[in-house]
Amino acid sequence: MNKIYRKTTTINAEQFDGSNEMAKRYGAELYSNSGYGYDAVEGEPDGDGYVLITPEGESLVRTGDWIVTGVNGEHWVIEDDVFKQTYAELPVIPKVFGDTIEELKANHYELSEFFNEWKCNYEEQEMIARAWLDGYVVEED
Repeated sequence: MNKIYRKTTTINAEQFDGSNEMAKRYGAELYSNSGYGYDAVEGEPDGDGYVLITPEGESLVRTGDWIVTGVNGEHWVIEDDVFKQTYAELPVIPKVFGDTIEELKANHYELSEFFNEWKCNYEEQEMIARAWLDGYVVEED
């Protein structure tokens, strides 16, 4: 029987801008210089792209693709449309909400305790629930 699973970890990802600086940061090299033969890379303005070494081997990375960094520093390439269907940014919440989430979790309270303490509208409740379950980023001052 098939089961349905959800992802249970957050990821670090950056959208590739096609710059030499970003390629260098990830250890990618120009496709035309890679020794893999040279055919123009479809969709790239100058006809070239970059090759990135991944755990599965070499992967072509085009402008707009996402480079994902794994827990051991390894990298993967995910096409923009697939990335947008699969991942969402963590919610950005006020520091006071983050502190409250951490305090309640540390003391083994339930999410409902948060809503009992804070009077929130539906949108805030949804944001806090996502933050509680998936993680969050604290809003900058």
